[in-house]
Amino acid sequence: MTPETMMIRIGHSPDPDDAFMFFALARQVEGIEGLEVRHVLEDIESLNVRARRGELEVTAVSAAAYPEVADRYWVMRTGASMGRGYGPVLVAREPMDAAAIEGRKVAVPGLRTTANLLLSIYSPPVEREVVDFDRIPAVVAEGGADVGLLIHEGQLTYGEHGLHRVLDYGEVWERDAGGLPLPLGLDLVRKDLGRETAERISRTLRDSIAHALENEDEALAYALEFGRGIGPEVGRRFVKMYVNEDTLDMGETGVAALRHLYARAIERGLLDAMPEIELV
Repeated sequence: MTPETMMIRIGHSPDPDDAFMFFALARQVEGIEGLEVRHVLEDIESLNVRARRGELEVTAVSAAAYPEVADRYWVMRTGASMGRGYGPVLVAREPMDAAAIEGRKVAVPGLRTTANLLLSIYSPPVEREVVDFDRIPAVVAEGGADVGLLIHEGQLTYGEHGLHRVLDYGEVWERDAGGLPLPLGLDLVRKDLGRETAERISRTLRDSIAHALENEDEALAYALEFGRGIGPEVGRRFVKMYVNEDTLDMGETGVAALRHLYARAIERGLLDAMPEIELV
């Protein structure tokens, strides 16, 4: 790093979809002029906590966590994870009606995750237990919780643990939100970097995503290094669920989706006020 070069840390999850998006940056196919990039790989709940402290210059966060950090970060128009007809999934050891989870112990991947916010908005009161997201299927299968709230590839692989789907919040959202995508994760850039630098980072991330989409097989091979044992077919399906046109540029549709999510949270007394949403 030269004296004129600034180092920025980019926080993202060690998951196939994030790895796919950052493939070109990680392999230095794309770069950001005047900036040296260091990747910080942590689970999304850890990144949510770090964002509250403003630690990382660029970071992925849960959409549910953004209102807490809106004074410090801008939302990048690129890099968002949005579901269309699918989202976090509730599972149990036996078939169960969605209303029957009331009062049950639910293993959740973090209290600041969008999955947990959707549970609060659309489901009856439950007892929560925070469990590492990749351990939730096993915990439910072994009887450590009655129900599990799954994110990432667990949404596709829970059947391998003998579990049954109770509810897909993406389907609930689709009925409620009038065709808007379900905003699950966002990429943020810290405001103290300045608008010009923030926009340069956002453009480069968009170029990285576009490169991955144009070189899908190569990017997918890299992404599967973060797949926790999932095969190419499941990996490709999962990546294509969350890396798409919405990821390249969420646009005003994405902003409307975020506002709908926060409006529902306000109605339920889970959020005090609508945060400012300014895209870079």
